[in-house]
Amino acid sequence: MEENVDERDPDTPLSHPAAIASTQKKRDGVETHTDKSRPSQQDATGAGSSSDAMDLEFVCCLLQPPISHLDSDYVAIRRVLLLRKAQSNPSALSHRKDWRCNGRGYVAYRNFIRRPRDTSQPSTPSHSSGRNLFETDSFGSSRELRTNSLGVSRRISFSSTASDSERMFRLGEPAYSFVGMHCIFDNCKFSVTILKFGHMSSDLLAYGASDGSLTICQVSEPASVLHQLKGHTKDITDFDFTSNNQYLASSSMDKTIRVWDVSKGNCIRVVYGVSSQLCIRFHPVNNNFLLVGNSNKEINVINFSTGRVISKLHLDDEITALDNDHTGQIVFAGDAQGCVYTVSVNSHTGSISRTHKNKSMRGKLAITTVQYRTFSLVARCPVLLVCAQDGNLSFFSVAMEAQGYLTLVCSLKLAPRIYRFRASFCPLLSLEKGEFIVSGSEDSNVYFYDLTRPKHSCVNKLQGHGAPVIGVAWNHGENLLASSDSEGMVIVWKRAKI
Repeated sequence: MEENVDERDPDTPLSHPAAIASTQKKRDGVETHTDKSRPSQQDATGAGSSSDAMDLEFVCCLLQPPISHLDSDYVAIRRVLLLRKAQSNPSALSHRKDWRCNGRGYVAYRNFIRRPRDTSQPSTPSHSSGRNLFETDSFGSSRELRTNSLGVSRRISFSSTASDSERMFRLGEPAYSFVGMHCIFDNCKFSVTILKFGHMSSDLLAYGASDGSLTICQVSEPASVLHQLKGHTKDITDFDFTSNNQYLASSSMDKTIRVWDVSKGNCIRVVYGVSSQLCIRFHPVNNNFLLVGNSNKEINVINFSTGRVISKLHLDDEITALDNDHTGQIVFAGDAQGCVYTVSVNSHTGSISRTHKNKSMRGKLAITTVQYRTFSLVARCPVLLVCAQDGNLSFFSVAMEAQGYLTLVCSLKLAPRIYRFRASFCPLLSLEKGEFIVSGSEDSNVYFYDLTRPKHSCVNKLQGHGAPVIGVAWNHGENLLASSDSEGMVIVWKRAKI
């Protein structure tokens, strides 16, 4: 939004009476503010002449409240320029009044202009998407919802809560607040071990259960189950969509890999292995390659079209989690002893080779989540989230120039888990340099943590499940969060619109 503002040199003389008065007051040291969340009375008087054509609340947004800034004259000058522009060009004001960023409005813009500014360093372009830039504070909400899902009526209470100390407003404090449950799927009677949204999709959701079933559904209104895929005879351990969401590949404890047609809901290929298949990923660039980790301590590259193994890599233990970078040249693998491997992949031939092994995880239990992100506000580089069954959450920076070498940035120790809980990065926030993740827990809650605050890491939680929460996943639009529990319930939470 900064490019829409008529910025001027602070040294330029101002002829506007409000500017002269404001500057004079600053020089005399008599400018005071009784309420720092509202503009001064003088500014409100200056806007009063056109109050009929202006929304007073929005003018208060334009006349930004006092903020901490190295230049003491900056705030007064900027407020006058903004007011002058609003008075001289009403159409510009109407454009600002209609300002939106993926549904976000006045509150988000107010927080944006009040964000902390560091002028000691040159500004750099933001690496995060525009839809993630504007957030507001999280305040608890508690409601009750009576749902009728597939003929089953139940009364469920849910809430989004935070501690009293974290409810206090702090400038730029981010939050993950939710307005409630968007929809519920309770057709599965077994533990839902894994769930994901489709690639670049905000509507397509799939989840796998311990009885070997896969369910594909849509979460848009009206939410409905599209297909129930049956073929596996044991637990679904993992699955992945192709880049166009046309196909889905699943791995299972029954030693098979199955490829499904998403639109038709039928199985088009079965690949038989000699050990349990524990994790699976499509290559992001060459979707004809499937990377599969198994209990035989191998990562296999499988030709999607023929079902044949192209190459394999032997490691030191069972491969329990996989993820790749956006180029597909590097794969990160977690094993059953808490180690993380960096593996190089040739996108043309499918050949793979081990480059690094990281032993920073303190425990000796299986890795349940390995998730790569291209950028972090904390590390200012690509990062990797690693979650282990012993409750360790670790956050690594990734040196791409060193073939994916991992350096531990921070970590968080939670209570050990019985189930293989999964974790996920939260949407990026530009208002505070925190690293936020979401994870399920055995007390039936969904928790949000800031890995950079080890003493007070929990920033919010969602209540609504009646059993341990195992899986969590965000949709592409980052306005919906799906969670699954050990009794087969899947809840899709709707994030608060700001």
